[in-house]
Amino acid sequence: MPRYNYVALDARGSESKGTIEAGSQNEAIGRVKEMQLFPTKIVEADKEEKSAAKKTKGKPTAKPKAGGKKGGMNLNIKIPGLGGGVKPKVLTTFTRQLATLVDAGLPLLRGLRVLEKQERNANLKRILAELATAIEGGSTFSEALAQHPKVFNRLFVNMVKAGELGGVLEVVLKRLAEFSEKAQKIKGKVKAALFYPVAVLIVAVGIMILLMCFVVPKFKDVFSGMGITMPGFTLFVLWLSDTIKNNILGTMGAVAVVVVIFLLFIKTKFGRHVWDKVKLVMPPTGGVVTKVSISRFTRTLGTLVSSGVPILQALTIVKETAGNVIIANAVNSIHESVKEGETITAPLEASRVFPPMVVSMVDVGEQTGALPEMLLKIADNYDEEVDNAVEAMTSLLEPIMIVFLAVIVGSIVIAMFLPLIAMITNLSGEGGSKGGKD
Repeated sequence: MPRYNYVALDARGSESKGTIEAGSQNEAIGRVKEMQLFPTKIVEADKEEKSAAKKTKGKPTAKPKAGGKKGGMNLNIKIPGLGGGVKPKVLTTFTRQLATLVDAGLPLLRGLRVLEKQERNANLKRILAELATAIEGGSTFSEALAQHPKVFNRLFVNMVKAGELGGVLEVVLKRLAEFSEKAQKIKGKVKAALFYPVAVLIVAVGIMILLMCFVVPKFKDVFSGMGITMPGFTLFVLWLSDTIKNNILGTMGAVAVVVVIFLLFIKTKFGRHVWDKVKLVMPPTGGVVTKVSISRFTRTLGTLVSSGVPILQALTIVKETAGNVIIANAVNSIHESVKEGETITAPLEASRVFPPMVVSMVDVGEQTGALPEMLLKIADNYDEEVDNAVEAMTSLLEPIMIVFLAVIVGSIVIAMFLPLIAMITNLSGEGGSKGGKD
């Protein structure tokens, strides 16, 4: 009877490995499940040994580096840039097409070959060829995907793995495609909303440079010839103009240094925590960022759990894909709570990130046993909330940016006219005093 090597997770998410004897792979899966384990990998022992032998056969012998892995495990480190250049939109289209082909009854390998022939993206075309080759060599689809972590993240790989084990790969692929499409839709809306303020900011910087380098110096020449005493604000603007015009490289260097310091700061643990907290509360964008984060959290967790991924493993993946340290810390608290056999609701409420409505709906979902469905409903509701928040933010940002532009230009204009106003006032005073004497 064939022997099968398995890797499985228990109810607490701990990984265990072993070998069992079974008549087929499906029987092996059933026996592992009878042991109250969730199988993540089951491979016939003889095939796995032959596959390992094939990988090492014909390879030139080389001394392994200290601390390196054996058996050619570094074969996935290939051409620099592999996996780069595959945009999320392209990957979403591929997922949708593959789901359609598999749902139509086409074998997975045949579907990959079909998509490989019609794919225009060179990187994805090469990756599809490698996926097909790996499957032909006996690997599962999820194992083949895991070899390309720069393109297929843990969310993608684990959902596919759950779909393979449950025999519902086409359903999982559809969910992945829908998940990606909705994520791209939200991202597009936020980008469109931010386009206007960014454009106004660029225009404001351009106008300021133009005024400081060409207009203000002409006023300085006029004031110098008139020999008048200039107000402090005017002197500051003239000094700023001289600094920008005469030290353009130094000014650009100073701006670059500030940007670099900020980027280095947000890469530190403390800086990232502070910046992510600011993004959640900073008006007027804080509301949008918070709603997007909640939508992403609930949709990711709901999609994973409904696809058959164990809750602890799903929470780990959600933590890694949260995109915000504050949300990730909240998810980590939820993970520890569930690991101890407690509910999701308590740490969710204690995080003070999620609104009471979300906490209440999750609580109802836990009590009724419909947590995945409730999470997806929350995500749908927050997708609509994001639409409303983006519209509100756009309508609020327009007057703010107009006032910002007016303040910059108006301040420079006022600074240039203050000496003229003072001179006119002095001339009027002198004219009045002469008239009184006469």
